[in-house]
Amino acid sequence: MAEILIVDDDKMLGSMLTKRLNSSGHDVTCSCTLTDGFGEAEGGAFDIVFLDVKLPDGNGLDYLTRFTNVSSRPEVIIITGDGDPKGAEKAIKFGAWSYLQKPHVVRDVMFPLTRALEFRKQKLQFSRTPVVLKRSDIIGDSPAINACLEQLANVANGDASVLITGETGTGKDLFAQAVHSNSMRADEPFVTVDCASLPETLIESTLFGHVKGAYTGADKTEGGLVQFANGGTLFLDEVGELPLEVQKKFLRVIQEGRYRPVGSSKELYSNFRVVAATNCDLEQMNQDNMFRTDLLFRLRSFHIHLPPLRERTEDIPLLARHLVSRLCDRLKIEQKVLTSEFVSHLQAQEWRGNVRELFQILEEVCSKAFHHPTIFVYHLPDHIRINHAQKNFYSNSTEYSENNDYSLKLDKPLPWKEYKSVSEKEYLIQLLRYSGENIPKACEISGISRARVYQLLKKQGIKLGGK
Repeated sequence: MAEILIVDDDKMLGSMLTKRLNSSGHDVTCSCTLTDGFGEAEGGAFDIVFLDVKLPDGNGLDYLTRFTNVSSRPEVIIITGDGDPKGAEKAIKFGAWSYLQKPHVVRDVMFPLTRALEFRKQKLQFSRTPVVLKRSDIIGDSPAINACLEQLANVANGDASVLITGETGTGKDLFAQAVHSNSMRADEPFVTVDCASLPETLIESTLFGHVKGAYTGADKTEGGLVQFANGGTLFLDEVGELPLEVQKKFLRVIQEGRYRPVGSSKELYSNFRVVAATNCDLEQMNQDNMFRTDLLFRLRSFHIHLPPLRERTEDIPLLARHLVSRLCDRLKIEQKVLTSEFVSHLQAQEWRGNVRELFQILEEVCSKAFHHPTIFVYHLPDHIRINHAQKNFYSNSTEYSENNDYSLKLDKPLPWKEYKSVSEKEYLIQLLRYSGENIPKACEISGISRARVYQLLKKQGIKLGGK
C-alpha cells in the first residue's frame, strides 16, 4: 500500500483516479491547487505525487523539484491534458518519473505506478545503507546541495564521463575532485586541464605531448596531460573554451583512449576517466556551432548542475564558519566567533560570485578583525554594509495602509532577487499595493512566478482585499 497525493483541479478526474487507486489498496489525498498540494506534500509522507501541469495558481512543472525535494522525497508523475513535447522533456529533466496525458490517465495509471513503487522500494533500501562520501570542502546541508551530493554518490562508482555545470564560484572543481576521490581510480592521478588558459599554439602538445624535433624548441620528447592521467581522472576545467579543431581530435581520445603526440607517427593509449566542468551553456554553444554535438553527448553521460549560493542561503552560516576557521588556521591566529547579525548580513547578499566571492570577502574580514576574537558586522566591507542599510531604509520607508489606497504615488519595488531575505512580508505588502493586487502585474514587477506569489502570500498570512 502506498501513500499517494493527487494535485489536479479536475475534480471528476481526481475522483475517478482516487477510486481506481483505492481499489488497489492505496491511500489517496487530493488537492486542487499547487499551494494546497505543496502544503500537503511538506506535511505528509507520500510515496507518489500525481501532479497536473495547468493549475489555478501556476504551472506544475515549475513546482516539480520542490515536490521531489520534500522530506519524503516522493516520485512525481506528471499528468496533463496537453501533449507538449517540450513539457515532457522538462518534466523528465527535472526528475519526473513519467509523463501521462489526461485522456488515458485512469486507464494507463497502474503500470507506471507499479514501476515507480518498485523503484522507490529499492531506492529507500539503498538510502538506508550508509554511504560515506569524501567531500572535502564541499560544505552545506541544504536540499539543493544534498541533491547534488546524491548525484555524486550515484556517479562516483561508475566510470562514465561526468559533466559538471554551474556559475563561476559554485565549486565545480571541488565536485570534480570528489568524483575522483570516491571512485575506483582514487589512488591514481587526478590531472587538471585548464582549457581556458591552454596556450593557443601549444594546445595539442600540452594535451598529447610531442616528440623531439616536432617543432622549434622541442629539444626533447615530452608526454602530455592525457598520458599523465593514465589510470586516473582527466579533469577538463572550462571545457567550453576548447577550440573546435581540438574538440574534434579530443573526441577520439575520449572514445578510444588513443592519441598521437605531436610529430609522432605512433599512436599511444591512455586509460582515463573524463570529468568536465563549465559555466557556459553548451547546448546554446552547440546550436551556435561553437561546440560539437558528438563531444557534448560523450561528456554528458552524467550531468551534475550546481546551484548558485543565492539558492542555498541556508548553507551560508555553515560555510562562513568553515571558511573563517580555515582562514584563521592559515593566518595562525585564534579561532573567531561570528555574531548572528554578521551571518544575517551575509545571507542577505546576492553573491553573484558565489562561494568564491564569499571566501574573498571573508579573507578581507579576517584581516580587518585580526586582533578581535569576535567578528561583527562592522568588520564587513563598506559596500556590503551600505547595501544592507539602504535595503532596510527602503523597506521601512512606507507602510501598508488599512484602507488600501492604491492612488498614492509609490516607488516601484526592487527586483525580487535584490530584496529577498531582507523583509519578505514587507516586500509582498508593498508589491500588492503597487500592483493594485493585480497578480499578473505583481508577477511581472517582481519576476516571481504566479504559483510562488500565492505560496508566499499564504506563508506570510497575507490575504487579498486587504483582509
